[in-house]
Amino acid sequence: MKDCLFCKIAKGEIPAKILHQDDRIVAFDDINPQALYHKIIIPRKHIATVNDLHAEDADLVGQMVLSAANLAKELNIAEPGYRLVMNCNPGGGQTVYHIHIHLLGGRQMAWPPG
Repeated sequence: MKDCLFCKIAKGEIPAKILHQDDRIVAFDDINPQALYHKIIIPRKHIATVNDLHAEDADLVGQMVLSAANLAKELNIAEPGYRLVMNCNPGGGQTVYHIHIHLLGGRQMAWPPG
């Protein structure tokens, strides 16, 4: 998608603090952090919402989750704990239409969130 913010970050067209990247996944700092550690993990492949996932994307989503877990270990927040969040569509809080995982940590997470 030509105008997708996250596609542009993945391609290096928009600067971001890249924390990890490989041929399928890019992780970077959120520009509006909601916790001490707030990272975004995206696939390079453009998929607008969780509703747009197909069976062949299962491995990709699994790799996103593993990348988030590895990043949490690198940031030393794995043992105290962290939250992974995927939002879908406006009612779910999605604002960028490219699937992504929010990795949040460094503070006590409340339930319900907020």
